[in-house]
Amino acid sequence: MEELFTTWLQEYGYIILFIWSTLEGELGLIMAGIMCHTGHMSVAIAIIVAGLGGFVGDQVYFYIGRYNKQFIYKRLKTQRRKFAFAHLLLQKYGWPIIFVQRYLYGMRTVIPMSIGVTRYSAKTFAFINLISAMVWAGITITLAYFFGEELLALVKYGKEHYYVAIPFAIIVGGGIYYYLHRVTKKVEKKIIGESK
Repeated sequence: MEELFTTWLQEYGYIILFIWSTLEGELGLIMAGIMCHTGHMSVAIAIIVAGLGGFVGDQVYFYIGRYNKQFIYKRLKTQRRKFAFAHLLLQKYGWPIIFVQRYLYGMRTVIPMSIGVTRYSAKTFAFINLISAMVWAGITITLAYFFGEELLALVKYGKEHYYVAIPFAIIVGGGIYYYLHRVTKKVEKKIIGESK
């Protein structure tokens, strides 16, 4: 199974990377960086493909917001708080929020949709979104490329000592989740407090 997956990555790597980036995925970019390190992908092409994937994904979310407002309001009732927060962020910070939304935990799909609901210029959003996606892809893939040897050693260790890797991954993943969740909540409270 592992050999089959590796073969797929080698043969259809750029296609998989594009789809993965469209659906949102730093993990896909890290894998692409490792494959660049091993010589199975070109760094420049991987960055362009991943950047375009991220760009297309956010454009889709933006236009869902622009042309399906009633659907969003009806179907995403549980996300209303996030939508309200996204509007506050856009009002307070303007275009930079489009640039950094990829790095905000739990807001990556909500912000493009909530911007689409507003009268914000589609051309301006597309321009900033493209630059943001390319920077995001460039930073993530380049870091994974330079630290490819260390990442491969980590993967190898994880395969050989999976009994250690599983609890470690749960602890690290849970810690990151908890930290990002707390930071997002603090920022949300601060923004809402200042807007009152």
